[in-house]
Amino acid sequence: MVRDASVYRCQECGFAAPKPGTCSDCARQGRWLELVEERQVPAKGRRAPSQPGSTPVPLGEVSLEGGERIPTGIAELDRVLGGGVVRGSLVLIGGDPGIGKSTLLLQASRALADLSAPVLYVSGEESAAQVKLRADRLGISPGGLFLLAESNLEAVEGHAESLRPQVLVVDSIQAVYLPDLESAPGSVSQVRECGGRLMLLAKRKGIATFLVGHVTKEGALAGPRVLEHLVDTVLYFEGERHHRYRVLRAVKNRFGSTNEIGVFEMTERGLAEVKNPSGFFLSERPQGVPGSVVVSSLEGTRPLLLELQALVSPANFGTPRRTVLGMDYNRACLLLAVLEKRLGFPLQTQDVFVNVAGGARVVEPAADLGLIVAAASSYMDRPVKGNLLILGEVGLAGEVRAVTGLETRLREAAALGFTGAVVPRNNLSVEARLPLEAQGVASIDEAIQALLGT
Repeated sequence: MVRDASVYRCQECGFAAPKPGTCSDCARQGRWLELVEERQVPAKGRRAPSQPGSTPVPLGEVSLEGGERIPTGIAELDRVLGGGVVRGSLVLIGGDPGIGKSTLLLQASRALADLSAPVLYVSGEESAAQVKLRADRLGISPGGLFLLAESNLEAVEGHAESLRPQVLVVDSIQAVYLPDLESAPGSVSQVRECGGRLMLLAKRKGIATFLVGHVTKEGALAGPRVLEHLVDTVLYFEGERHHRYRVLRAVKNRFGSTNEIGVFEMTERGLAEVKNPSGFFLSERPQGVPGSVVVSSLEGTRPLLLELQALVSPANFGTPRRTVLGMDYNRACLLLAVLEKRLGFPLQTQDVFVNVAGGARVVEPAADLGLIVAAASSYMDRPVKGNLLILGEVGLAGEVRAVTGLETRLREAAALGFTGAVVPRNNLSVEARLPLEAQGVASIDEAIQALLGT
């Protein structure tokens, strides 16, 4: 006879221990989380269903089924997925509460129901009436969309077997549970088992499945990391709640690139696609203001032009402040140190505030030169000359290094009316027909002389 065994598990990282206490893995990161008891009850006769007729096949003889991708009807979502959702794939979408995950999937379900009915939308946290109210607000009423307010995964599997949907949406994976497990919904064991069962269902029946996942305070997907390894695609829905824009980013995609992003705008009628993100972010940019420059961030094949602002003012206390929004804090401090050491700007007595306007984020080093110039412009109280785009990675010696995708970035700038650009000199060594006039610089000293006239 097998006795019921108890294990104590961390609900953040999945660390398990035989005795109660705190999570040692999270404690190394400065977080003190209590281990939660989970009773492991052996399920009677539960075995993973096998694939019938599975035999090794030579790679050259594997046939691809026609129409393996289903377009979602939302171009920005299709871009991130790689051209549409793949039949039998498992897609996990995470994001902060209220960011618009349910809204995005409900709008996608409407288009999918028109193209590939039926679609089963499972709501484990809201009633069918609550989902219907949101659908009415968004103007969604397709005949091929079915709602199911259920959190018991066995019941969900039964309805999926009878309805045979082309697409299944589970909102959310932390809300569904298996009765065989005594742990609460959202626990590590429940999330792991439910994710595995849904993966087998998707592969066995060829159902394109979307899972909504909650995130922790640090912004990572809640639950065990094994869930991210289990699914085919992991998408993050990002954005500030008080800003209109939202960015859908892929961090894992077995059927496409992880470099593409989708940009949306939150409106009263739901999420609207932003066809021209650069124009959206630069729509309220002031002209002739010190400390304001335009940089380019290349997200996959899509260039984004963003306004980077810096404000330098005398420090009122002994230790100067460094506040950075939209960029990596450590890299911003590094670049300010380069500006101080190489060009003699006395920033040790100055507070420096850095912001990427519109709530956007810049994660690549091509914006380094833009931050250097913006800080110098604000300190000297002198605006940057002309309507120019500024590009370049900056090293600790003050040199300006080459960036990738120069022609793509400049083409986007030319389409928005920019008259020129300041770029790394090494990018101009290769003969190429650039869409606008570009001036090459090899150091931050040359860039500041060219842009600020000193």
